[in-house]
Amino acid sequence: MKKWSVGMMMVMTSLITLAQEKNKNEFNTLLWQVSGNGLQRPSYLFGTIHMICSEDAILSDSLKAAIENSDVVYFEVDMDNLFEMLGVMRKMKMRNDTTLADLLDKEDYQKVKKYFEDKETLLPFSVLETYKPLLAASMLMEGGAECETPEAMEEVIMKEAKHRSKNVKGLETMAFQMSIFDTIPYKMQALQLLKYVDDAGRGDTGNKEYDKLMQAYKDQDLSKLEELTKTTDMGIANFTDILLYNRNKNWVEKLKTIMPGSPVVVAVGAGHLPGDKGLINLLRKAGYTVKPIPNKIRKSNQI
Repeated sequence: MKKWSVGMMMVMTSLITLAQEKNKNEFNTLLWQVSGNGLQRPSYLFGTIHMICSEDAILSDSLKAAIENSDVVYFEVDMDNLFEMLGVMRKMKMRNDTTLADLLDKEDYQKVKKYFEDKETLLPFSVLETYKPLLAASMLMEGGAECETPEAMEEVIMKEAKHRSKNVKGLETMAFQMSIFDTIPYKMQALQLLKYVDDAGRGDTGNKEYDKLMQAYKDQDLSKLEELTKTTDMGIANFTDILLYNRNKNWVEKLKTIMPGSPVVVAVGAGHLPGDKGLINLLRKAGYTVKPIPNKIRKSNQI
């Protein structure tokens, strides 16, 4: 349950950024240093993705050093708050006892039901059909990763933070994240879920797109991630301000008050980093120096 609740928003927001030309002086990386503008010690940004295969869920020496040199690790939500995490299930449901059967005609409802049941999701369809449809869709996309032991990057980072006795906090609450999906009409969400199921039925498009997204993430290619998201926005591009950009602005304002007194690592969905309205550019506009840091992964089977 903990892995789902944090990952759903990360998957969705990583699917709705717009393309941007990469600065020629920048290289592929998920790790960025924030300095200047009166900061005595640098802070760091790191882009995460949810449910990556365990053999790829490895922290670089650079990221470990960033965690060691920081006082606090900030995630999108406080993953160390068990009370909040346990209460998220209720907030994932649609309001007024709405179910998917209320939003689709009978034939389409049966099509979606069969698709979920064939996928053998962890939760039964009788539960999933009460969830906000875009959250249910995100579960299907996460299930596209072909590996026996998937892990959440946030969990791996949190373990490292705890190992180094660092505090863990959140930039926003899980209740706020879940409430965002109430601003998108449920009917529209249901139709996008249906489209995902139809596309997958015609050639497993969903899994193929997720595979491409995952490869771009492993390549640490933010520009490629943006390029892919132009064709995988699930039809909700009109809601990017609510789902992504407004949150980025709120986070930057919060970081302006946090970073001067306490160097931090900010580990959020990779989709929040690039773009004109992404965290990298917004922090630069705020007067900070944001530069890429090599984030080479060394696997145990490599020499």
